[in-house]
This record gives sequence, structure tokens and C-alpha cells, in this order.
Amino acid sequence: MDDATNIIVAIDGPAGSGKSTIARLLSRRHGFTYLDTGAMYRAVAWRALRLGVPVEDEAGVSLIAQSDPIEFGEGADGQTVSIAGCDVTDQIRTPEVDAAVSSVARIPAVRKEMVRAQRAIAGQRSVVCEGRDIGTVVFPQAQVKVFLTASPQMRARRRARQNASRGMQGASVDEAAILEGIVKRDETDSHREVAPLRAADDAVRIDTSSMSIDEVVAAIDRLIEQARQTGRG
Repeated sequence: MDDATNIIVAIDGPAGSGKSTIARLLSRRHGFTYLDTGAMYRAVAWRALRLGVPVEDEAGVSLIAQSDPIEFGEGADGQTVSIAGCDVTDQIRTPEVDAAVSSVARIPAVRKEMVRAQRAIAGQRSVVCEGRDIGTVVFPQAQVKVFLTASPQMRARRRARQNASRGMQGASVDEAAILEGIVKRDETDSHREVAPLRAADDAVRIDTSSMSIDEVVAAIDRLIEQARQTGRG
């Protein structure tokens, strides 16, 4: 694989497994674009809630996905997410959106539109892409595939700390409430008919429960280097 070849790093895993943090660090380290697919579905969910469109209304939510552009930008604190011109970087991380996003993500027309957009971005540059079906559906040809996981309790603790660091309060930083939501979402995401959460057969599984961020990044760094050397994909 020569240096001009675009590389796709696909990171899958359940909520709170560290995907976003790890993907951001890897993208900066290697100069790749960070593609937060979960934020895209969350943005659609936020927009539906804001417009009063029930998340069970497949036609209404699909229209939002098809009509309201989602854009990534760079802010003082990192990547920003906008939909229909509104910066929703913090708004999409609320418990309200947490509860709605799984319903939005299992709508076939929404997934089709999000996958189209994700592939268009990756067709132009090297990316670190994280979500729940990246290595299985969106980029089955990815040169590096990783499935991150951790215990539900550890994932709830991490999400509470992350939300607190953003200045959130109430249920957003309540570990018990977050844990309940994580368990429900794991069940929903693993059993949905369209693109369920699962590890690709050729993905490297990494349990991050007892690993530091640096250790996880180093492990994936090695996989990226191996992909460069062997020219896979």
C-alpha cells in the first residue's frame, strides 16, 4: 500500500465503549478525517424531536435525513456537528436524544442516506469511522476493523464523566440512569432487523474495560501500521 492510498479504519462497538475518544485521537495522530456516524443519526433524531416529528414516523424522519444536510466542522473544543445549519454538538448528547436515536437508526431509508453520505466522504480521503455497523455494512472493505467493548458499568461511568466534562447536569450525569439506557440500547441495537450491532468476522476485538486510552490507541496504531505494510484492501 503506497502513501497515496486512502485508508479506512472502522471502529465498531456499543455505546460508551470508547469509540469516539479513540477515533478522535487516531484521526489526529494519523491526519485522517474523523467520521462520527453516531453523531449523524443523533443529529437526525434531534431534528425530528425539535420539529415535533415522532421518531416512529418513518416517512417524516426519512425526509429529514434526506433534506437536512449534516456537516462536520472544527471548533475550539474539537469537531462540531451541524444539521440544517444548526450547531447541535452538545444537544445531540442529551438523554432525550439517547432515548430516540435507536428508533431513528433502524429506519431503512435513514440508514441508506447516512451510509451514502459516509461513503462519499471516505471516497475522498483516509478516515477513522466509528459506529455500530461500519465494518459489517458501511465499509466491509476497510483495511483496519476493530470492535471495542467494555462492561456496561464501565461504559456508564465513562459516559457520565464525559457528559459532566461538557457541563451537563441531572440525568445526563447520573450513572444509574445512563446504565439503564445503555442496557436498553444494547438490546435494541443488537436485535434490530437493519444492520444490527455485531463484530465483523475479521474485526479485532478489544475489551477496553481495564485498558488506558493510550493502550487502546497503541493497539490500533499497530493494526494501521500492519495494513500499510501488507497493503491489504
